[in-house]
Amino acid sequence: MTIGDRLREERERLGFSQPAFAGLAETTKKSQIDYEKGVTFPKANYLEVIAKVGADIQYIVTGVRAANKLDPAEQLFLERFRGAPKAIQDEALLTLLGQQGQPSSAKQIFHGSVGQVGEKDIVNIGTTFDLSNKK
Repeated sequence: MTIGDRLREERERLGFSQPAFAGLAETTKKSQIDYEKGVTFPKANYLEVIAKVGADIQYIVTGVRAANKLDPAEQLFLERFRGAPKAIQDEALLTLLGQQGQPSSAKQIFHGSVGQVGEKDIVNIGTTFDLSNKK
């Protein structure tokens, strides 16, 4: 299988016509046809553009699928996750692990000034308590 064959396979997998795929990289339908026939080879800027819509460039060039290739939804999730505050990252991980809202096994006992005692699960929610004896 040639680079052109794999390029056509990726284009079809992504659901693009030849003119639409060519248009992404601002090239012509004739250039797209020539790439797929192996008459000419795409340049790096063309490959960069089609990678942004999900084409597996490693596969097109080498014939070996990228093991770590993310689909567009996974890529978006990863970008948003990396840019989120730590508390949101923690909550997202708990959700994905099926542990959202489940308390940890650690407990803290609080004693009030008028004989009140409360027990609370310790959860990292960013709350600070002043446990000094000041009134």
